[in-house]
Amino acid sequence: MPLTSPRRSALADQVITQLRNQITSGEWPVGSRIPTEPELVELLGVARNTVREAVRALAHNGLLDIRQGSGTYVVATSELAGVMHRRFAGADPRDIAELRSTLESSAARLAAQRRTERDLVQLDALLARREEAWDSGDAERFVAADMALHMAVVATSHNEVLIELYADLGGLVRDWLRADVGTELTPQSHLDHGRLVEAIRRGDADTAASEAAGYPFVCLGT
Repeated sequence: MPLTSPRRSALADQVITQLRNQITSGEWPVGSRIPTEPELVELLGVARNTVREAVRALAHNGLLDIRQGSGTYVVATSELAGVMHRRFAGADPRDIAELRSTLESSAARLAAQRRTERDLVQLDALLARREEAWDSGDAERFVAADMALHMAVVATSHNEVLIELYADLGGLVRDWLRADVGTELTPQSHLDHGRLVEAIRRGDADTAASEAAGYPFVCLGT
């Protein structure tokens, strides 16, 4: 008798869609813990087994990480991001630095050529938020603010493929930053990103690209 794939219930598919929307919309950002199983049962009005099936499906696809005794956490914003996170989680830090340097310098060059006034307002706000996060001494807050600024620079390139690719690599880059920063912020690990933003503002593509290209290797300590 040939094997057949078991059909998932339509209700479970609907729950998967709702949970995925919470993740892709940013309502549940990467690194956050999602509501507990009983809370999801109450919020969604479905059976516990349906919630469990949906959460396991999203964990299998790489969007969620189920940690026994701790909860379930968002680790990626798309299935591709989840695959990349699993595939390259153990990659050599220098390889990640080289990838960041290549992508971010290209994005910064394009950003200097294509920035709009709205882009510049966003970059200024995120640069200020990054400095505030640093001053707070909260390492996790700083990692989130630093990542937000880098993603905004990539978004300013107005290259949709580059933006999507960088977003899918976001979890991997965030883990890399978290490992580099550690649990305590130290003066020697602070990198001024103001020169990058100013180069983009001036339309100085070469300087913007150079600044962005160098950051990952300074972080690496080389």
